[in-house]
Amino acid sequence: MTTPRHTARRPLAARAAAFRERIDPARIGRRSVRRRATGMDAGAIAAALGEARFLARQDSQHEDLADDPRGRAELAEWERLDQLFAAAMPGTVYDPAADDVVQAELAADAAAAAAREAGLCEAARVTARADELQTLRELGTLEQTEPRDGDEAVRDELTRRAGGHAQADVDAWLAYSLSAHLGHYRDPAAREAAACLLPPPVLAHAALLAELARLAPGVGVDRPAFAARLATAEPEAAGDLAAFLARARSQHSVRTTRSDDG
Repeated sequence: MTTPRHTARRPLAARAAAFRERIDPARIGRRSVRRRATGMDAGAIAAALGEARFLARQDSQHEDLADDPRGRAELAEWERLDQLFAAAMPGTVYDPAADDVVQAELAADAAAAAAREAGLCEAARVTARADELQTLRELGTLEQTEPRDGDEAVRDELTRRAGGHAQADVDAWLAYSLSAHLGHYRDPAAREAAACLLPPPVLAHAALLAELARLAPGVGVDRPAFAARLATAEPEAAGDLAAFLARARSQHSVRTTRSDDG
């Protein structure tokens, strides 16, 4: 008795996407025409177009064939090739490699495939990172971890896993990391992007923590409980408070400078 072989299975989303692509009847029809037309001259293409028109008239008499997308696509492709060869030099034969329309479609297909692959890779990365952060939470070492590029999407994945409930410890970790410029938040561009990637409570919490740290440096204000509660319950008020503290600090600095100059 032979032992069955086990092969790696692609993710369901990848297999479903590939299946949808395989059964596109219009695409199949156009490709079939191009394969058949390869090497044909203008006369052969015109004859093939006449045959396609005849078949289309025959199909129109049958209800189950009248709306066949593959048949319509094949006829339209023969018509396009016939027009393409209307002004061709005698002896010219069809070559898909010299057909701008075909090459543009191939380029678009390649770009779409690359985008799908990139999307699948990103989804796998987010899933793996979410598993990692979940493990760190269970070990109680999340606070010792620096955030990475893309962890905003990981936060969304953890929230999705929790049935849409915000993860308070993850939000607090991201807020503090953002306020203290840890991990990828050392990059100003990453901090700017966070404004569009993180929800208002996290952003307000980060802004408030940053101002509190400037107001009382070195006294352990990295994660005061009241800041997280205020940002969660009233993110707009927390943001307003952070802005008020920033203005007050700036005005105090100006007054101190003027006093020193005087």
